[in-house]
Amino acid sequence: MRVVLAGGGTAGHIEPALALADALRHLDRSVGITCVGTERGLETRLVPARGYELELVPAVPLPRAITPSLLTVPGRLAGAINAVSGVLDRVGADILVGFGGYVATPAYLAAKRKGLPIVVHEANPRPGLANRLGARLTDHVFTGFPDAALPKAEFIGTPLRRGIVTLDRLSTGDKARSWFGLENDRPTLLVFGGSQGARSINEAALAAAPVLRRAGIQVLHVIGPNNTVEHEPPPGDPQYVLLPYVDRMDLAYAAADVALCRSGALTCAELTAVGLPAAYVPLPHGNGEQTVNAERVVRGGGGLMVDDAGLSPDWIIQNVLPILRDPERVVVMSEAASRLGRKDADIMLARKVLEIAR
Repeated sequence: MRVVLAGGGTAGHIEPALALADALRHLDRSVGITCVGTERGLETRLVPARGYELELVPAVPLPRAITPSLLTVPGRLAGAINAVSGVLDRVGADILVGFGGYVATPAYLAAKRKGLPIVVHEANPRPGLANRLGARLTDHVFTGFPDAALPKAEFIGTPLRRGIVTLDRLSTGDKARSWFGLENDRPTLLVFGGSQGARSINEAALAAAPVLRRAGIQVLHVIGPNNTVEHEPPPGDPQYVLLPYVDRMDLAYAAADVALCRSGALTCAELTAVGLPAAYVPLPHGNGEQTVNAERVVRGGGGLMVDDAGLSPDWIIQNVLPILRDPERVVVMSEAASRLGRKDADIMLARKVLEIAR
């Protein structure tokens, strides 16, 4: 059997696809897997690093409004559909699974043209254009959010890496803190802004650093691979560890007591799966899905939320610092977050894909 996975651009599209790939191989070692992406996305690094075949096709961004660029879409889309069709032919595809992003639209249309079964997975509560189209072409639609706005959809959760869903933060904590050069007996704040980082979160956390340090809080701060900061915290104790990127996010989660982060679908799925409470700062643009993601966790007691404009050093000091200084509150919020997490979505989706393909 040969499965083609289409999802690219951000980690939110790529990581669930790779988690599904791992689960498929776990269930049936003979399954052949090919990922389809574009040269502009993180898939060019993440997919080969996980040992899977990657085929690149042209990216076709779909404008959200009627603009002059809309006139160029049909020709570019036709070229991308032909490119994906060529991939499907070369690998002898039996089924296509799409996760959204620029590559998903031509992939869905190419698979439909060839009569291949299509599976759509949408991680966000508000689907993008590609998955709204894909959902019209198939009866096999699965979501990572309970109330996602797609017809015929079945909620199963978001596929996550085994290293995340099997993580025992309590038993791994000391090892994880040592990995990052942190002390074992201090409250730890993890700061990150998704796979690309977030300038507003970076600036607010760095400005709050002196007060956090005086309160005995150590910080693991992932600023993003393309971001820089004007002033790094001076060396000293407690530690303030500043890193451009972390490949072992499982260890980052294990090292932390609380996170300060964006609220993308993948981030919320991972943090609830491992039971890590967070202060969520939804992305201020887009279609508002990050706010909806965070609201669900906040209602369940597993986090706080502040809009991007309201995030400041004072907000961190007044809202996040008291949680870090209250171990009992951290435990209560951790348990609340874990009740919202799903740890079996990768295996569940893999079984569905194999059943549909057969």
